Amino acid sequence: MTSSILRTRRLVLEPYVPEDEDSFVSLFQDGRVSRWMGDGLNPEEEDRAMFGRIFSKVYARDLFDIWAVRRDGVYVGHGEIKPAELVEGHEIVYALAEPAWGAGLGTELAEALVDYGFGTLGLAEVHATVAAPNGASLRLLARIGFAHVRDVGEEDGSVTRVLTVRRGGRDGRGAGG
Repeated sequence: MTSSILRTRRLVLEPYVPEDEDSFVSLFQDGRVSRWMGDGLNPEEEDRAMFGRIFSKVYARDLFDIWAVRRDGVYVGHGEIKPAELVEGHEIVYALAEPAWGAGLGTELAEALVDYGFGTLGLAEVHATVAAPNGASLRLLARIGFAHVRDVGEEDGSVTRVLTVRRGGRDGRGAGG
């Protein structure tokens, strides 16, 4: 089983297909994107292996929802919602390629992930973890109703912010419009 197809005003979130590998790797090899993802920039081979695990592990075992994000049929990013121990619940993860920045697509993508969590998954709350210096994501999430819950100190001395939005938050339905 794979993730459902989600549509927003300008985006389509759909399950990855093998032909997305180069676009996925390119996204995660962009240091401006990957600096905020997990442990940062990985060797290309690790990103290719991670892409393979989407099919061999995530989709094959129906572990969580993960999507290729497209605008006008073109791959522009990545989205997922998954259980995460750090937040003791479900966390959204999203990334957009640089050409898609600055057009409000990040907000649209994050809202779609949160709405899916509340509507389809029936969650009472959705979480996000963001590196403390990532002001753009912190502002985006605050705009759609996320509140800072706590900080987590990382082994390298950096700080990760844990943010949460609860069902019935900002507009009575959760994040999103």
